[in-house]
Amino acid sequence: MKNRDRIIATLTGRAADRAPFGVGLGFWGWGETLPRWRAESGIADLDTAAYFGYDRGFAVAPLQYGPLPHFAEKVIREDGEFVVSTDWRGITVRNRRDYASMPEFLDHPIKTPDDWRRYKAERIQPRLAERLAGLDKFIAEMAAVDAPVQFGTFPWGAFGTARDLLGAEQLLVAFYDEPAMVHDIIETHVDLWVAMMELVQQRIGIDHIHIWEDMSGRQGSLISMAMVEEFMMPGYDRIAACARRRGVPVISVDSDGRVDELVACMTRHGINAFLPFEVQAGNDIEQFRRDFPRLGIIGGLDKNALSLSRKEINRELDKAERMLAAGGYIPGCDHLIPPNVSWDNWKYFNVQLKKLIGA
Repeated sequence: MKNRDRIIATLTGRAADRAPFGVGLGFWGWGETLPRWRAESGIADLDTAAYFGYDRGFAVAPLQYGPLPHFAEKVIREDGEFVVSTDWRGITVRNRRDYASMPEFLDHPIKTPDDWRRYKAERIQPRLAERLAGLDKFIAEMAAVDAPVQFGTFPWGAFGTARDLLGAEQLLVAFYDEPAMVHDIIETHVDLWVAMMELVQQRIGIDHIHIWEDMSGRQGSLISMAMVEEFMMPGYDRIAACARRRGVPVISVDSDGRVDELVACMTRHGINAFLPFEVQAGNDIEQFRRDFPRLGIIGGLDKNALSLSRKEINRELDKAERMLAAGGYIPGCDHLIPPNVSWDNWKYFNVQLKKLIGA
């Protein structure tokens, strides 16, 4: 079975010769993780995908999903440990030089409705020829690649994009104080993405639409399901309708945190795959499989167990085996692999998982 067909069949609950191997989220790590593995393995140029023989994952169309033109990137200040800079999205962050932790978000491009109107006029106009300028090269390269084509990627979503424009706290306040602005931010981006999808699908078939949200914590969604329905789901309905018109088989959402309410809501609006199901937030992929038999599930194996003993690692492998038997599952960890995971443990986990899959 071809790799592309295998991934699509797995996520849509159809028969496949085996599950994909290495496609699941989490087969990479924080900034310090790979250097540790290279040191412990003695392989200076270690590439884990090549070493373990991972299947080719989704091929993401290299499009301009956000502000165009980009903001000017600039370093504001730096020292031996941190760099404060503004990125091409207009977001100012403080990062560790070793990228060993999440960035600290300091400033965002939108603070008022006037800011949004100016941003929209200057940077979110269609300009479709420019936004799809990389598509010809991508299509030529895909002729030799056995992989499903993905539209959408980090950091583009409904809540996710609005949160990056305003900042998390400011967005949560804006849902109440400036609802018209939040509606317009989401609707404007969905307008843009649907127009892009239509053109991309005419040129090369889209297999997978991906929406990045990261809108939950341990307690669940950062906004109520009533607000999800009001602000986000009209856009999701339009994306799902476009997918149906164009025969796109998979629409996935990525959100950290506890996602039981989100999955229940979003699957009613056309989402048929979800990731990464953080274990420490209370997600249990076996329960999700029971509750949502047709949901494509990616991830959900506890990354933190990989820093422990073989007993804990085997417990996650046993979970993977049961999920593989149930179907509709691409095995993977529930987020980036932390640097406290040794090379020996990572190697053991991958070798055993590969045997379970039969890759």
